[in-house]
Amino acid sequence: MNAKILKTLDYAKILHKLHHHAATSLGKAYVETLLPTGDFEEVKLRLAATDEAVNVERLKGNAPFGGIRDIRAALHRARIGGMLNAGELLDISTTSFGSRRLKRFVLALHEEYAVPLLKAQVELLSDNKALEDRINSCIDENAVIVDSASPELGRVRSELRTGEARVRERLEQMIRSSSVQKMLQDALVTIRNDRYVIPVKQEYRSSFGGIIHDQSSSGATLFIEPESVVQLNNKLRELKLKEEAEIEKVLRALTALVAELVDELVADVDQLVLLDFTFAKAGLAREMKATMPRLNDRGFIKIKRGRHPLIAADAVVPLDLELGNDYSTIIVTGPNTGGKTVSLKTVGLLSLMAMSGLFVPAEEGSQLCVFDAIYADIGDEQSIEQNLSTFSSHMTNIISILRDMTPKSLVLLDELGAGTDPAEGSALAIAILDYIHRMGCRMIATTHYSELKAYAYQRPGTINASMEFDVQTLSPTYRLLVGVPGRSNAFAIAERLGLSRRIIESARGQVGEEEQRVESMIASLEENRLTAEAERETAAQLRREADQLRRELEAQKKELDEQRDKLLEKAERDAREAVAKARREADEVIAELRRMAREEAGSVKEHRLIEARRKLDQAAPELREKRAAAKKRPERIEPGDEVQVASLGQKGHVVEIVNATEALVQLGIMKMKVKLADLDRVGGAAPKKAQATSPTVKRSRDEHVRMELDLRGMNLEEALMEADRFLDESIMSNLGQVYLIHGKGTGVLRTGMQEYLRRHKHVKSYRYGNYNEGGVGVTVVELA
Repeated sequence: MNAKILKTLDYAKILHKLHHHAATSLGKAYVETLLPTGDFEEVKLRLAATDEAVNVERLKGNAPFGGIRDIRAALHRARIGGMLNAGELLDISTTSFGSRRLKRFVLALHEEYAVPLLKAQVELLSDNKALEDRINSCIDENAVIVDSASPELGRVRSELRTGEARVRERLEQMIRSSSVQKMLQDALVTIRNDRYVIPVKQEYRSSFGGIIHDQSSSGATLFIEPESVVQLNNKLRELKLKEEAEIEKVLRALTALVAELVDELVADVDQLVLLDFTFAKAGLAREMKATMPRLNDRGFIKIKRGRHPLIAADAVVPLDLELGNDYSTIIVTGPNTGGKTVSLKTVGLLSLMAMSGLFVPAEEGSQLCVFDAIYADIGDEQSIEQNLSTFSSHMTNIISILRDMTPKSLVLLDELGAGTDPAEGSALAIAILDYIHRMGCRMIATTHYSELKAYAYQRPGTINASMEFDVQTLSPTYRLLVGVPGRSNAFAIAERLGLSRRIIESARGQVGEEEQRVESMIASLEENRLTAEAERETAAQLRREADQLRRELEAQKKELDEQRDKLLEKAERDAREAVAKARREADEVIAELRRMAREEAGSVKEHRLIEARRKLDQAAPELREKRAAAKKRPERIEPGDEVQVASLGQKGHVVEIVNATEALVQLGIMKMKVKLADLDRVGGAAPKKAQATSPTVKRSRDEHVRMELDLRGMNLEEALMEADRFLDESIMSNLGQVYLIHGKGTGVLRTGMQEYLRRHKHVKSYRYGNYNEGGVGVTVVELA
């Protein structure tokens, strides 16, 4: 697709919006390379993937992309034998975890709602949990190699901690000495060049032995390593070198593991890029309230209430347009500022979005075509540097379009023939339109020339259109009217603004009779259109009401049919049971008569026959009498009365009297309208509803509760307020241990914080952090 066309139609601005919805740097980089394609099958796949992602977001919310990083540079270095640092290895671990989590998310959803394209993509993601676990066992979440990464590293660090404790103890003994304190700027131990030193005043340098490692900016303080700790510091330095060597061994071993799986990891990254891009398209569709267009490759466009995606939703005027069936060319005429150019850009930009696999801001049922190319000549592109006038720049673009277009192209021309003599410009415009139309392209062109109004009437496959103008308010409505040519409103506007009628009539006389006849025809067409629109809206409203009534009647009929079927089924079941019972009893009576006949030798007594006849009569099934049609009704049924619905055999109470023949009745959890004639009052007013219980508020624990609070950079008052709030949250979340990070510094923040913790009623104990927890720069708090 021509880059100039993409710029003209503001395609890059759509990509900028899409960029914000990508969750990872991988997806953001991929979005910047997105281009429309003319491959029909490829576009269908892109849109189908977007549709699946939209459904995923609708059903389950945003897909989890947390932890996924761009690890391609690190993987390349591992492939060629380089050593990865702890941060790069941690990124590989988190990316592997994020990949597995995304895969589980999509596969779990696929079991409830089919997403075959996304399922096929996530199934290509490998499971590298063993590598992930190995990295996590050696590197913590702060990208620090842990002591347990190797036995030797644990031993070296243990010696380091012991040695540091000895050095600090020796120096603290020294600074507690009264003879030494007078020579110190501050009574504290600090570190310079990885060696423990103490701050000595400049004037005592000569009387204080040792090695100078640094001095303050003012020169008043020297940081000196006393001779008594030089050997201890040297030992610490040796241990640190051993620690670094052991850390390098760990990193090289982990890098070797990554190198073995580098091809799988690279393939995973490629799939994660496509997945992030797909879900970014779903996010953009949600933002724009966009829908999936129906695609075709036969040059047919049908946009239903399409909106330009770069115009605010409260300002944009929806566009309805059809192109490619009865007509392949639309000529839009009318004055400036009416919205012709916006309509052109809307058609072009929505087509580009669909060809990129993006949903379009239009109503369901919109159809768009996959063109092999879209060409546009829009805007004033005159160039002083190239000595091109407006007309020349337009002609340069049009010549390029005529050279490259094919019958499967979409051509958008704005102000065709403008910038030159009207007579020559209109003739040239007609010739260009004829050429493009014969080529078979789909085309929309805008023009000021009134000669082109007649052109559309004389050419099959071409139709006029215009932008609606409200003469009453003297302003455009920005609605595209297909089938109605643009009308000159100059006389009407002038008259409404107060120009003398005599001048207006004189002006009318200057206009040719043929042109006046065309204007009259257009005015008549517009009047007929407005009338037809009003009648169509009335008919549509009546149709909607009829459809609603039909749906309600169908629902009622379905409900009545179900009730009738249930009643018939019950009646048949009862009848079968009654007949079976009667048959059994009749058989018993007959058997009894035979027995009596045998016993009494044919001389059965009369009272025996009467008794047998009575039993036979009782064996006949009883039929319930039909409800009397004219049963006497209570004189009046009022709201609150307890009633029985005769046709349903259910009790309820009357909510309100709807009209003279119907009442709204509460039947359990349902309310329904019932004929008054179908109601029997069986009790008094319905009981009042129980007072609703007040809602309760329950605090739920956050899924990601903080376990540490960084107070560095705050003054003591700010730190105490933050610590108080943090401890409250931790107690409510049932945390047993938290960390307050205050740094080493001058010790003011550390001292004040520990004094606060000493008085806190929910603090069980507190201590300085261990070596791997931050040392004296961190206070570890145990909560009661």
